[in-house]
Amino acid sequence: MAPAGDREGYWGPTTSTLDWCEENYAVTWYIAEFWNTVSNLIMILPPIFGAMQSVRSGLEKRYIASYLALTVVGMGSWCFHMTLKYEMQLLDELPMIYSCCIFVYCMFECFKMKKSVNYHLLFTLVLFSLIVTMVYLKVKEPIFHQVMYGMLVFTLVVRSIYIVTWVYPWLRGLGYTSLGVFLLGFLFWNIDNIFCDSLRNFRKKVPPVIGVTTQFHAWWHILTGLGSYLHILFSLYTRTLYLRYRPKVKFLFGIWPVILFEPLRKQ
Repeated sequence: MAPAGDREGYWGPTTSTLDWCEENYAVTWYIAEFWNTVSNLIMILPPIFGAMQSVRSGLEKRYIASYLALTVVGMGSWCFHMTLKYEMQLLDELPMIYSCCIFVYCMFECFKMKKSVNYHLLFTLVLFSLIVTMVYLKVKEPIFHQVMYGMLVFTLVVRSIYIVTWVYPWLRGLGYTSLGVFLLGFLFWNIDNIFCDSLRNFRKKVPPVIGVTTQFHAWWHILTGLGSYLHILFSLYTRTLYLRYRPKVKFLFGIWPVILFEPLRKQ
């Protein structure tokens, strides 16, 4: 999606099927897309903390898997944007499918008995992941991946709206915040794709400190990373409410949202 003629750096020629709008190797010779790379930290560090907290709290393994899956997406995206190699692109895009499948499983199992396993849904999601993987490896068409990913996100949106409309209306704030942040990131993703030439020309005319604010693919990472993290909190909040815990969203250092809860006290 970036104009041809970008410079080469440490990782050599680009082999990925996508090259985003950020100028290649403009910040350092060792990182192809610097801002698109470092913006993935929001998908790596906070979910690791969330996974550790989930282990300490004895939560169901699927929520630990949700946090770790988001971390894997962030690490894959880091490697992809750092190198612009096709193999690293797969390390970014395929975990996006797998992580969303985990999110879907969690959302549709929120109102089941503890330690229950929905083997039919599990089989369906694993089969879906395998089919998408095999087809994508064959056709190498990014639009196919984007459509499959969009289907999973749409499923999550519909399920979330159902929960905040008919089950737990008081969770609308958290649910709609997660959705709104994610959609804002999607808007920036489209702006970066559609107006790439204009954005690059603008960055040539302004100081770097202003130009970096127009790296909208990096904003996509930040906002969808935050939106995905908030979605995990929403899913976990819904689940722990059903299990008769008392969940609460707190802000770590007054900034970052985390979920804290305790079992219902015995009478």
